[in-house]
Amino acid sequence: MKLGMLTACLPDWSLDKIATFARDTGYERLEVAVWPKVGGREFEASHLPVATFTDDDAAQTREILDRTGLEISALAYYENNLHQDLDTRDTVRTHLKHSIDAAAKLSVPFVGTFIGRDNSKSVKENMVEGSRVLPELVDYAGERGVKLIIENCVMEGWHPDGYPGNIAYSPELWDWVTGLGFGLNWDPSHLTWIGIDPLETILPFAEHIVHAQAKDLELFPEKRNQYGFFGKVDKGDNPWEMGWWRFRVPGRGTVDWPHVVDRLYEAGFDGTLSVEHEDPLWGGSDAKITEGLRIAQKTLRPLIAHE
Repeated sequence: MKLGMLTACLPDWSLDKIATFARDTGYERLEVAVWPKVGGREFEASHLPVATFTDDDAAQTREILDRTGLEISALAYYENNLHQDLDTRDTVRTHLKHSIDAAAKLSVPFVGTFIGRDNSKSVKENMVEGSRVLPELVDYAGERGVKLIIENCVMEGWHPDGYPGNIAYSPELWDWVTGLGFGLNWDPSHLTWIGIDPLETILPFAEHIVHAQAKDLELFPEKRNQYGFFGKVDKGDNPWEMGWWRFRVPGRGTVDWPHVVDRLYEAGFDGTLSVEHEDPLWGGSDAKITEGLRIAQKTLRPLIAHE
């Protein structure tokens, strides 16, 4: 197992600067954000120009990795592959294929994304649609030596009422997701707030968990008594404001990291545990974000065997 970090939390930094920081902080791998440069939401970033990725871009990227001694564990483009607007869905699909092509050029084994959801349809109806349109993406990646991996983020902010906007949020759905040929980018934080014990999901899906994200969260049950499970109705201008929980860096929330890492070892996991920093207490400035990444590294590094 190797310790990595997702680069999306530092959208204004170059990949070279992030790699230097990661090396100096004790990280071994990078999960590189590759959204297009079109603005987008918080925690999106564009650290490789995958839509126009050339041999020179690949050579420059390899030089950064060689100089810092890091590896790229995966490219990250987490978007809605079942978006109800078909033009938007096609744009997402096209950029995902660019991401796969860039991964193949760099010999990166994984590209991470979401299943997503058409909010005008039920989960079961989305599964029918997904079974129709998603295998072509799995095949496109496989033909290029790349595996698509799905994070189990609920993406409640994609739904107007806080319902799941990414239909890969539970083990029941993972059976369907992996049956389509996707791997799992497993994240315990999302499981925790929807009432699923993360530890109990690892061994049953051991062969499919090929990458993992390290994100923690803090729960406020007394606020849940006010808002309910689906969170605040009036979220203001922030669709992600649930009101009764918030993400934290590993070690500052409720996830039992010693047991999580131990169970991953028990499952034979030898991939990357990648810190995904979305902690609002350690956000808002580069100084706070980098300190949050240091806290996460100090929490997780002692748990991972040196090889």
